[in-house]
Amino acid sequence: MENVSRSFAGRRGAVEALRGMSLRARPGEVVAVVGASGCGKSTLLELICGLQQPDAGTVAADPAVLMPQRDLLLPWASALDNAALALRARGVGRERARAAARPWFERFGLAGFESARPAALSGGMRQRVAFVRTLLAGKPVLALDEPFAALDALTRQEVQAWLAQTLAAEPRTVVLVTHDVEEAVLLADEVVVMSPRPGRAVATLPVGLARPRRRTDAAVVALRERALQALGAAT
Repeated sequence: MENVSRSFAGRRGAVEALRGMSLRARPGEVVAVVGASGCGKSTLLELICGLQQPDAGTVAADPAVLMPQRDLLLPWASALDNAALALRARGVGRERARAAARPWFERFGLAGFESARPAALSGGMRQRVAFVRTLLAGKPVLALDEPFAALDALTRQEVQAWLAQTLAAEPRTVVLVTHDVEEAVLLADEVVVMSPRPGRAVATLPVGLARPRRRTDAAVVALRERALQALGAAT
């Protein structure tokens, strides 16, 4: 997106979510966007996915699928049927959709849980099922809206490590919104820091570190501190 602005009607007049926001993600690149609550990060993802249109500026993106903060699994459906919903929505029959989803369960450590209902799955497993569903949407760009925010600290670290391994093995174009600066540095090729509302990019930090990355690595710690400083300066 280039120089994008977006406003919404509010009780006391227009509320500017974004003003002059620019962002670029190259094919196969993971870009993490960090910023304070209410700075327009979720609006940015919805613009990328075509769920909203900008008031000014341009958005040019390959087809993108949004993975929201909550896993949104249907409680009455099995894990496999939940994952296959992305294919069912594209007109694929139930059995073909289930057959296409099944290999992903083996690859993502979910084998044996295909018939389980969401209530029987851990938080980390539910997020993996939701991620399989996101991948099966077949879109070249993944827009992840704080997908691990609802997880406890240990589960979040586990799923972060799993996602890092997954993206290292199968690179995807990803725009990841997060409040967690450390998560951004661990997962992304580039970290974009946003100002408070109206949101705009105030710093872009290339990461340039091989995966997997350890939280205690000096380079990771240094980048985290740079991002925190940029975030503090923005607020």
